[in-house]
Amino acid sequence: MPPRATQKQAEPDAVLVSQDVLSRLKGDILDGRFAPGARLRFAELQKTYEAGIGTLREALSHLLPEGLVELDANRGFRVAAISAEDLRDVSALHIEFEQRAIVESVRHGDDAWEAGLVLAFHRLAKIERLPREERRQRSSEWLAAHREFHRALVAACPSRWLLRLRAQMYDHMERYRLVSQRHRPLGPAKRAEHEAIRDAALARKPEQAGELLAAHLRETTETVLRHAPQFMPPP
Repeated sequence: MPPRATQKQAEPDAVLVSQDVLSRLKGDILDGRFAPGARLRFAELQKTYEAGIGTLREALSHLLPEGLVELDANRGFRVAAISAEDLRDVSALHIEFEQRAIVESVRHGDDAWEAGLVLAFHRLAKIERLPREERRQRSSEWLAAHREFHRALVAACPSRWLLRLRAQMYDHMERYRLVSQRHRPLGPAKRAEHEAIRDAALARKPEQAGELLAAHLRETTETVLRHAPQFMPPP
């Protein structure tokens, strides 16, 4: 009996460790801690995440179908490569899914959705109004607030599959945007774009909100292409 009780108590801990490693590893790939195309060596990952090979292999296997890592025959895992061509492909799908999702969200959103959107925008705007240097210092807070604002915009969309596909494309676009971040200047334009999208959504104008969001995302793609020369094809 005691051995069984011990086993039952250990199982939740193993699950929590596995989820924590997956979350941290995914975040580190998205924000560029591991360079695109870099090999992911188990010895280094074990030191970084203080986890066993089995847990790390499980986490990497989860990221494989998401397209964030690739498997080389007989050489293990590596971070998925990036390119301007891939960015344009990801961007086109991202814009399509985001636009469809926000249109449906605005059409179906209730008072609770409105309140969530207002709160998410408030948190994002507080950071975006800060002086440039302070914004840079609080970049991790901005990333979380920005992700939550875009999630809040589409939260009332009734299609679970559309939301899943939209979330996956968001992650891939986030990876490209973060790669370009160190090369591009900060400016007030995005804050005004976020505000316009919020206003259209709260005014229950789904088509206008969709068009504004699509334009916002297209501009983001062009900004990434301008300010991430390390993966731009040679002229």
